[in-house]
Amino acid sequence: MITGSIVALVTPMHSNGQIDYSALDGLLDWHVAAGTSAIVAVGTTGESATLDVHEHLDLIRHCVKYLDGRIPVIAGTGANSTREAIELTRGAASVGVDACLLVTPYYNRPSQRGLYEHFRAIAEAVDVPQILYNVPSRTAVDMSNETACRLAALHNIVGIKDATGDLSRGKELLGMVPEDFAVYSGDDATAADLMLAGAVGNISVTANVVPERVAALCAAALAGDEATVKEIDASLEGLNSALFVEANPMPVKYALAKLGRMQSGIRLPLTLPEGDAAALIDAALEGTGI
Repeated sequence: MITGSIVALVTPMHSNGQIDYSALDGLLDWHVAAGTSAIVAVGTTGESATLDVHEHLDLIRHCVKYLDGRIPVIAGTGANSTREAIELTRGAASVGVDACLLVTPYYNRPSQRGLYEHFRAIAEAVDVPQILYNVPSRTAVDMSNETACRLAALHNIVGIKDATGDLSRGKELLGMVPEDFAVYSGDDATAADLMLAGAVGNISVTANVVPERVAALCAAALAGDEATVKEIDASLEGLNSALFVEANPMPVKYALAKLGRMQSGIRLPLTLPEGDAAALIDAALEGTGI
């Protein structure tokens, strides 16, 4: 089971929108050194929606090869077409990823039965560990805890990223799923509390900017050190908020460019924050001491 701080990694780009593999390598080395437990390549934060299938799989392949087992690679392979999700998951499995992260099918708005059949079909088609990803604020579809529990019975569906931000619901889920089924927070603002309640890690946007601090937060939570968790979480409150002043990954890519970790490349229709939004992120970076 993968536990701890799992960064939902950005995809660095040149100013013309092409993937910047040199900057990507720098980010990967930084996360290894900072104690990040694993990376998610080409998830929401990695601009999966703006990469074509070949770029998507090339980037996953590159991360697996470059990291060479130093930390696990989880590939974002979800899609709103079951056939496309199977194709992406099969491609990621073929290059040796440790697991795949599969978002609920956006835009289509399937029923709970449709969600179950979608994820069951992928699990049966590709024998690789698979993590469900529920983020209703972005997909316009919400997988119920009951559906998640049904899917947990399938041998290679091993966990779920709960990005609902609803602590009471997350705690209910923790009480419903089998002990060997991993529940991850997918919401930095509530991750500390969900981990203290039993979640095994945080698939984090904020870890892109302060990987050491998020790793320390997760380690303290897994050790049950509530005082340290609360102290670190309080220090990150402003940054957690600022990184969602506009839709992810626009603020976090702005922040990383500001810190000199990569160029300011992003693909339309996404744009980097300006004006008041940029000023808010700048203030949060200063307030965090970086």
